[in-house]
Amino acid sequence: MIGSGTAREVLTYAIPLRTRFRGLTVRDGMLLRGSAGWGEFSPFWDYDDDESAAWLRAALEAADDGWPAPVRGSIPVNVTIPAVDGADAHRLVMASGGCRTAKVKVAERGQDLGQEIARLEAVRDALGPDGAIRIDANGGWDLETALARLPILDRAAGGLEYAEQPAASVADLAALRRRLEIPIAADESIRRAEDPLAVVRAEAADVVVLKVQPLGGVRACLSLAEQVGLPVVVSSALETSIGLAAGVALAAALPTLPYACGLATAQLFTADVVADPLLPVDGAIPVRRPGLDVDRAADVAADTDLNARWAARLDAVRGRTNA
Repeated sequence: MIGSGTAREVLTYAIPLRTRFRGLTVRDGMLLRGSAGWGEFSPFWDYDDDESAAWLRAALEAADDGWPAPVRGSIPVNVTIPAVDGADAHRLVMASGGCRTAKVKVAERGQDLGQEIARLEAVRDALGPDGAIRIDANGGWDLETALARLPILDRAAGGLEYAEQPAASVADLAALRRRLEIPIAADESIRRAEDPLAVVRAEAADVVVLKVQPLGGVRACLSLAEQVGLPVVVSSALETSIGLAAGVALAAALPTLPYACGLATAQLFTADVVADPLLPVDGAIPVRRPGLDVDRAADVAADTDLNARWAARLDAVRGRTNA
């Protein structure tokens, strides 16, 4: 619901997803209004209050401070393919708004290698020979499984652009990078790590994936990117277009942007809180900040119980940020 939070207007949303993603069928979160606009605070429920503090810092930056000036006007993006069957994977690529890169989820609990192969083959068929395919295992494999599966999936895809977080530990990522020719991208080893630079010291990645909310805001990500010194892919944390705008702002402000970014995830939502969602056209999202649409926000407002749960969470996390 829309109402008065502590010193600011807040909105709590709950939006069904088109396909189960990250185990979710509904995405929920909170939007906060400040002098610069609306920011999104939507840590997943498995994040504790301390870890969620970075998400709140990102929301407050968006609401109160805004973002650095862009150096580019549009952001190339990938279509995200959940752990669906081949037919649905093909359909999602064809309906992606012209994306020429696809990120395909693998290592889904309860699925086997054959299902992953079929998904990748369908994506390659839809993209054609010139499209780029990357996979994301979310740290779901141990080292031996990753060593066995990655070459097979590389062949099924007709060549992988990179494998994102194929194993959980930095040591395993480093071992994979030494033993395979497939480029390795680090995500969880950056955003959920006490020491995100451990990836660099271990030479465990070719690419780093940065997400604005989990890392504390656009400026924090720009600082981290400078320290890491590796190519950056900006990705979403499954947000509304209010939250995605922060990812677009980060991608727009980076000095270089060699890869398509994972910011087309508004396609996974059945609704949004803006009139003009951040959706790709010809494989890219223009750099802009859509405004909240009150009527659309009201349509996806959380019920009383969920609103109360988020209000309590905001109060608890605010205590960790002095906000």
